[in-house]
Amino acid sequence: MIIQKKTVSLLELHAFIKVKNNYSFLQLDIVNKISFMRKTLRLASLLLFIFIGVGTHYSYAQDMSNIRVDELSDTQVRNFVNQVQASGLSEAQLEQVAISRGMSTTEVQNLRQRVDKMKLANQKTDSLSTRAQQNLRQPLQDTLNSISFLNPEQVKTEAEKALDELKSKVFGASLFQNADPQFEPNLNLATPKNYVIGTDDEIMIEIYGYSEASYKLTVSPEGNINIPNIGVVSVAGSTIESASTRIRNSLSSIYSGISNGTTNVNITLSNIRSIKVILTGSIVKPGTYTLPSVASAFNALYASGGPTLNGTMRDIRIIRNGQVISTLDVYDFLVDGSLKNNITLQDQDVIFVPPYSKRVELIGQVKRPALFELKAGETFDDLLKYAGGFTEYAYQDRIQVLKNTDKERRIEDLLSSQFNQYEPVSGDKFTISRILERFENRVTINGAVFRPGDYELSPGLTLSMLIKKADGVKEDAFLNLGYITRLKPDLQPEQVTFNVANILAGTDPDIQLKKEDKIFISSIFDLKDEYSVSIDGEIRNPGTYNYAEGRTVKDLILEAGGFKDSATPLRIEVSRRVTDTDITLKNGESAEIFQIDLNKDFEGTNANFLLKPFDMVFIRTAPGYETQKTVRIEGEVLYPGSYAISKKDERITDIIKRAGGFTPFAYIKGASLKRVGTLSLQAGATRDDQIALQMEKEESQQTLQTLTAIQQDQNVALNQGELQQKTKNDYVGINFTKILEKPEDKENLLLHDGDIIFIPKELQTVKVGGDVLSPVTAVYVPNRGLKYYISQAGGFSEQALKKRSYVVYANGSVKSTNNFIGIRTYPQIEPGAEIFVPKKEFRQRQTISPQAWVGIGSTIASMAAVIFSIINSSK
Repeated sequence: MIIQKKTVSLLELHAFIKVKNNYSFLQLDIVNKISFMRKTLRLASLLLFIFIGVGTHYSYAQDMSNIRVDELSDTQVRNFVNQVQASGLSEAQLEQVAISRGMSTTEVQNLRQRVDKMKLANQKTDSLSTRAQQNLRQPLQDTLNSISFLNPEQVKTEAEKALDELKSKVFGASLFQNADPQFEPNLNLATPKNYVIGTDDEIMIEIYGYSEASYKLTVSPEGNINIPNIGVVSVAGSTIESASTRIRNSLSSIYSGISNGTTNVNITLSNIRSIKVILTGSIVKPGTYTLPSVASAFNALYASGGPTLNGTMRDIRIIRNGQVISTLDVYDFLVDGSLKNNITLQDQDVIFVPPYSKRVELIGQVKRPALFELKAGETFDDLLKYAGGFTEYAYQDRIQVLKNTDKERRIEDLLSSQFNQYEPVSGDKFTISRILERFENRVTINGAVFRPGDYELSPGLTLSMLIKKADGVKEDAFLNLGYITRLKPDLQPEQVTFNVANILAGTDPDIQLKKEDKIFISSIFDLKDEYSVSIDGEIRNPGTYNYAEGRTVKDLILEAGGFKDSATPLRIEVSRRVTDTDITLKNGESAEIFQIDLNKDFEGTNANFLLKPFDMVFIRTAPGYETQKTVRIEGEVLYPGSYAISKKDERITDIIKRAGGFTPFAYIKGASLKRVGTLSLQAGATRDDQIALQMEKEESQQTLQTLTAIQQDQNVALNQGELQQKTKNDYVGINFTKILEKPEDKENLLLHDGDIIFIPKELQTVKVGGDVLSPVTAVYVPNRGLKYYISQAGGFSEQALKKRSYVVYANGSVKSTNNFIGIRTYPQIEPGAEIFVPKKEFRQRQTISPQAWVGIGSTIASMAAVIFSIINSSK
């Protein structure tokens, strides 16, 4: 168990600052910190007026000339101070702002005196003293938090980042900070033979054989143990090995079997004593530590947190009785894993950690970039060893060194030949650059060769040799032309062309290749369009297919999955491009058409018709082939649901009869026919879906013709949203009562696939919308006109366009307001109708400027003068 007895240190406020890549620490003592607190209170006195205001809650920008400090209570001042302590403005800035707002310099001085009095009162109650004592014991984080003027959260974050950055750079700084592995002594190991026995050690003596006994004896302050029936034996200052011999000899006087081997003795330490070790100097937690007597120097360093960032790791001194008995170099362990000089400590040993004497930085392409501490006489080679050596990408011929002079910085070049001679100076910064991302002997070949890619530019390599290295050209290679992209001495690209066939045959001079040459040999397919054919119509997999020489129409049909059931193999049409048409003729051909007749077995006179690139094949639908077409009837009929159209001339009344007619609750006047137009019905829509769509349409229905007429009126302004909503009317306005009475009437329409007939229940409401004061759904009252329902909605609004009001009936038909020789007639209202009142177009009023009025007056005066002269001349 490790016990820290005492920590002796003054509180230091560490604020790490980084100036031109140099690292130093700014230490502020307790007097400086209290001074900061005093300044904080004074600055707060200004802030409370600038940001909060006093008494009457003055704002930042208001007049402060009427503020009287003597009129403020202590509670007001204290509350204001607490609210403004987090401000980051400087004292000069605060005074300028306060004075600019009208606060006199006398009042500023009075405020400072007032705050000082409050501070003295707090000191009398020991509040400030208690806070200062707490700061003396608190670490860096708590100290920063206590100084509100410095914006503690921001300062803490910046300080932590700076410290973390430095810790991460110093080589070995994290060794004593990690929780695992811990440098703690292992008490379960066998007692070392060279262990020196001391006071409070506990010795276990076990006798077994012909005689048996067991003793657990503690070493007295005089250094003795008292063995029962034997007497006192001196063991202090002896190693466990020599003490065991002495004890065994003493036991032989009673236990004779020990001498002849019939009785055995086992002597061990059952419990070890504790020692006190002092750690001082540049240590994280200096003080006196209680450690096990088998503890080593590393164990003590780990218990204390190790050296500080300013402490050395190369010259840690172990002092015993005023003499340095060993010097510990942590780098031996970090670099070589050696625990040389890690001696076992004794009571009252002192471990002293001096500040480092030389520290340099190594960054870039090394395996362990960091800040390294060097001893006198060590060279750059030693530094490179500590850094783990160069990486694979390091440029090793020249290293950049940044050095500090008395006035400024200097840059030097360190050559590889100087590595074992150059002794770095503290503050040096070495940068190892990366090798260039370029090749000294690369050529590249791409295109129609079997092994494209990068190749070595060996001495004397020619173009034909490189093509052979790439396993030659492919069968589709374009042999007439290839090219080389080459860089001139000034890195400008140039292109060299060659005949591939002649180079390979040796009839043209071979080309000597240069560094970074890029050779490209084209494929014949790269030089022409990709050939394809297409098939469409009644085929299972219509689309575009790759062209292949010798492919026939029959082959393409089979590749496309064959005919659909609706297809006819007769009258297959092939469209072919025309390449030699006479463009001067009006009736010149734009495509060549071929007609092919096959049977279901793909046999026929033209079954082997050869296709050419870009041919288009069309498969027609068989004559008389039709798929079933359905309509739906919903609502108040006996058998609602979907019905197939049985004949081409089936009409609305026919499907109503097939549905069993109407129920007693059917409202025939409100029956509607929905025919999909601008809106597409979703396949497989349920009955509820269709009813929901129908109810949605009842909210805003009108025909496109009515909308167009209204929009063309200059006094109507429908926005784009309204126009899109209103034109989505798929309902056909039909008078079902009329067509039931006269089935031969033209409104008894032929049914189309997807038609939906809806027969609602008796409707009892009328909806009023648009530019009314309160849109509403009113109860239908027979024989009441449009104005009655408008009054139910609160009447027209000021922007309402009354003369263009219209009504959408339940069956989808629309009627608008008519105006004949000044007499306005409104549409009749029926159950389920919707009244819509449009809005007037907003027109911006045109104002006439004074200059325009002057121009108009001048024009009128000129015209008057002309008229007057004409009248006079006529006389």
